[in-house]
This record gives sequence, structure tokens and C-alpha cells, in this order.
Amino acid sequence: MKLAIDLDAEQTSSLVIDFPQLYNAAADLIDRNLAAGRAGKIAVHDDNGSYSYGDVAERVNRFAGALTGLGVCMEQRILLCLQDSIDFPTAFLGAIKAGIVPVAVNTLLTAKDYDFMLRDSRVHVLVVSAALLDSFKPILSGQPHLKHIIVSGGEPGDYPRLADLTAAASPKFDAAPTGCDDVCFWLYSSGSTGSPKGTVHLHSSLIYTAELYAKPILGIEE
Repeated sequence: MKLAIDLDAEQTSSLVIDFPQLYNAAADLIDRNLAAGRAGKIAVHDDNGSYSYGDVAERVNRFAGALTGLGVCMEQRILLCLQDSIDFPTAFLGAIKAGIVPVAVNTLLTAKDYDFMLRDSRVHVLVVSAALLDSFKPILSGQPHLKHIIVSGGEPGDYPRLADLTAAASPKFDAAPTGCDDVCFWLYSSGSTGSPKGTVHLHSSLIYTAELYAKPILGIEE
């Protein structure tokens, strides 16, 4: 089946996006909504409550600061295995704002899959939901690149909790000096023809999806 899309002249002209020399996808997403007066508008719902754009912005800044405080540098990778909660956008966008590359993975995979991804992506940090930690415990020892493990939710245990790290960090953070063609995040394929393949996405990928698909095709304006 083919999808035919008719674009008028105005829509065609909007297919070109001019990026500034410095462009950070997370900063753009957050700052544009704050500038549009949506700081108090609800952006995220999860089982524990609702969070405004202002709340998300502060959480993102705090997580970005927490990562850099751990010594994680621009272009290094962190693996996210997180259930649906405010902690996912916090960690995903926080890493991106710091110029760090999140590798977001499926929460239903096996320890063997996670072991491959940890090694293949050479992540320095694992951010995992407490309920999913048991899937990682058998493979954590001997990881050649992994330096930090951060747990989302649950009770205090052997590893630092995301909530504690963000609470201790500053609510302000200046976006890393990334460009539109810099690596932004990874996603892994299902590996149906072999091992999963890490697919690399750029800082421009998110805004292209929003401007060229979400707005004209789905009719999403915010």
C-alpha cells in the first residue's frame, strides 16, 4: 500500500528547516514550550501524578547536571531501560541536553539481549527501573565500559536512585554546544536477522519528525 500526500506551496516551503550553528534537540523542545507560555501546562502524566512543562524542564536540567557530575562526557552513551514514568523523559531529554547520547531499549528483552547492547554501545551509565533490575543483575559484573548504575523508583538499595541524584543537582543547566548533525540518541532494531543493530539518530531527527510528520500528517500543533 502506498500513501499519497498532496502538499500545497505553503506546506512544501515548510519542508526546509534552517538550523542555527548550535542546536540541541532537548533544549529546543523545552525552551520553545516555555517561551510559548506553557510552563504551567501539563506535559506528562504517569501513575504518580501529572507534570507541567516547567516541572519537566527542571527535572531535565537536574538530570543533565547529575550526569555531568558523575563525570559523563559529551558523546558518551547511557542505556535507558525504563518503564512508563516521568523518569523516562527526564533521563532521555536530560542526557540529550548535556550532549550525552541515550540508548533507549525495550523493557521486555532478555538478559542476553541487554548484555549485547551494553557491550555493543559501550555505555558508561545504566539507568534502569527498579522493577527491571533483576534482568540486569546476572550480566553486570565484567561489563568493560559500565561505570555507574542508576535506579528509577523502588527503595534505597545498592545503587543510587535517580530521584536522589536529581534532587541534589541544580535546577539550572546550560545546553551542551551540539549541532543539528551531532549524534542525539540510539535505538536498537529487533535483530530479526541476527543481533540487534544500533540505529543512530541526530539532533535534527526529532524536529524533522515533528515538523514533517506530526504537524502536517497527524495535525499535532504542540
